[in-house]
Amino acid sequence: MSAPARYRIRVHGHLRPELSGRFESMKISTLSRDDGETESLLEGTLVDQSALAGVLKTLYELHLPVISADCLGVVDHFEDLS
Repeated sequence: MSAPARYRIRVHGHLRPELSGRFESMKISTLSRDDGETESLLEGTLVDQSALAGVLKTLYELHLPVISADCLGVVDHFEDLS
């Protein structure tokens, strides 16, 4: 996909919100599961698949397992990164 799109990526582990700059300024939130484990959720608009690959590569380098990566839809006008 060459058009900007919104993505939601779930990872196992904790990501601090101040790391959002390393993830194309995607919003980071943390979830506590019933089993005591922690998940982080990254959500935001990425300009293209190359930007998505960069986010996934950064998660790989941080040794954070990706639970899911969902495309939420194409964005008509890419005005900001949130």
